[in-house]
Amino acid sequence: MMSKYTYPDYNNCAVVTIDTQNDFSLPGAVAEIAGTVNVLPHMKLILDACRSRDIPIFHVIRLYKEDGSNVDICRRELIETGVRIVTPGSTGADLVEMISPKNSIQLDDKELLQGTIQLIADNEWVMYKPRWGAFYQTNLEAFLRVKNIDTLIFIGCNYPNCPRTSIYQASERDFKVVMIEDAISGVYDKGIHEMRNIGVKVTSTEELIREFASRSEEGSNSK
Repeated sequence: MMSKYTYPDYNNCAVVTIDTQNDFSLPGAVAEIAGTVNVLPHMKLILDACRSRDIPIFHVIRLYKEDGSNVDICRRELIETGVRIVTPGSTGADLVEMISPKNSIQLDDKELLQGTIQLIADNEWVMYKPRWGAFYQTNLEAFLRVKNIDTLIFIGCNYPNCPRTSIYQASERDFKVVMIEDAISGVYDKGIHEMRNIGVKVTSTEELIREFASRSEEGSNSK
């Protein structure tokens, strides 16, 4: 349920993309998540709207070392057998071109694996997460607090796993949370119901961009 404590503050928000990398997103990719290619156009609309309004963007990614040492235990054996998924330095680990910023700086896999949140364009960063959730053993919370961000808008790949976990982690850290249901692959009705029950605003790409536009108009009128 929405309340004064959970209602989004679009003046202090950031967008978080989850795992929208080539190996997970593109048709025929080694670890393709069904439906991700279909949400990419919605993701692009949101990110373009953010870039034009200087809204911070955080791309959260996975990187699986070839020896499997940093991989979830449910996938570690697969990587140990020689399957290569989001291998550091590979094109499969790169952000999908459709959502990447223009003139993006190349990812520094060594720095990312050590916990650095890498600036890749104006007001846009990439960070590595070692497990499902974006806050587990990462510096994301501290980074957001320094920037006075209190509202997180989630989009990306494979709702049942990493987006869902990241949303719960954000909520338990008292961030206001927005979930864009048509910009995340794998969304299902019960999941939407569960999110609304913990105060998450579930909305659409069109409605979010309308909110951004109205905030921009309010800001212009107040000058």
